[in-house]
Amino acid sequence: MSPDPRQSGRLAEASRARQEGRLNDARSLLADLVRDVPGFGPAWNMLGLVELDLGNAAEAETSLRRAVDADPAAPFPLFNLSRAQRALGRREDELASIEAALSRDAFFLPAVLAKAEVLRALGREPEAMELLRLLFSGLPADLQVPEPLARQLAAARALLDAHNARKLDHFSAAVDTVAAADPSADLTRARAFAEQRAGRRQVFQQRPMDGHFPYLPAIEFFAREHFPWFAELEAHTAIFRAELLSLWAEENPNFRPYVTYEAGAPVGDWGDLNWSPRWSAFFLWENGARHEGNCARCPQSAAIIEKLPLLDIPGKSPTVMFSILQPRTRIPPHTGSSNIRTTIHLPLVVPPGCGFRVGAETREWKEGEAWAFDDTIEHEAWNDSDQVRAILILDGWNPLLTEAEKAVSRLIG
Repeated sequence: MSPDPRQSGRLAEASRARQEGRLNDARSLLADLVRDVPGFGPAWNMLGLVELDLGNAAEAETSLRRAVDADPAAPFPLFNLSRAQRALGRREDELASIEAALSRDAFFLPAVLAKAEVLRALGREPEAMELLRLLFSGLPADLQVPEPLARQLAAARALLDAHNARKLDHFSAAVDTVAAADPSADLTRARAFAEQRAGRRQVFQQRPMDGHFPYLPAIEFFAREHFPWFAELEAHTAIFRAELLSLWAEENPNFRPYVTYEAGAPVGDWGDLNWSPRWSAFFLWENGARHEGNCARCPQSAAIIEKLPLLDIPGKSPTVMFSILQPRTRIPPHTGSSNIRTTIHLPLVVPPGCGFRVGAETREWKEGEAWAFDDTIEHEAWNDSDQVRAILILDGWNPLLTEAEKAVSRLIG
């Protein structure tokens, strides 16, 4: 029923008394109110909470049942009823009330957390952990909740993490058993599978901004054996580094911001880096075009690069550049244009505190050691040091494409 202003005023007065710790006054005010307006559900609900505060679980249950009867569609009285039943030690009844509350609102976070807790108390640990897995898989990363609920979520997250760690130990032992029986087997994917099954590895899909070549697997970092020419590339690290350092010594080195959205364009997460020298590049090739002036300033690097089997699509690729990330700068998570390409990094200057993530795998650069990754999988980079980080970045073919598929890609563009 809808209260008139006088009833709402009396309820507010009782609420103030409860907040001020005057529980007996609040109980007296509420008892008078429900006597005068016996169908006023919010008053019964608050009376039940006051009785819980006073340690009167049986009286609280009686009042909260009246609150549920007055407003059977509301989840809050049912959830509060479960709290009274917990205080009475009736865990099965508590679970039934929580589930009834969740049937009214499946996203009622306090009830979800309480359900996981009572399931554990009833010896139903796997169900509790599955509930928490589903909960955290659906929660937005930027969710804002009151501090008490945030603490509950953190405690539940810690429980789930500990559970997942135990699962990973069990699954890793299974992989180790196979590795012992077949020492030559490459179990990289199997270990990633074990991590995913244990809830310790997120699943990332390719999300190209441009072209998607179907049936190419989503591989975060490609195996080195796909790139037999990496040894030649790495052998020239000192040359690349020396020519890069010579550019830094020049008055006009021709580095330019890498992120360059036009005015008025929706920049999203790129606002801090848009037109900023904090992430800059010196292009030797760009979208398939050779920068003659820049190559003339780095002649040895250009000569080496010309001999490499890079991605070659007229008007689009390759792009080859020195990528500079200033101190205390982060590149936000993003995805690249097409999975026919692999992005190749040759680290040249890498101070401590730099890192790189592709999908679920995080690595640290090592100067002179190249790697290749699928940049259509979400990736991000950071330089948390007080020094500049510099990398030579090149476009390569996805190594799983056949020569015929590469030919088609060149024609389609």
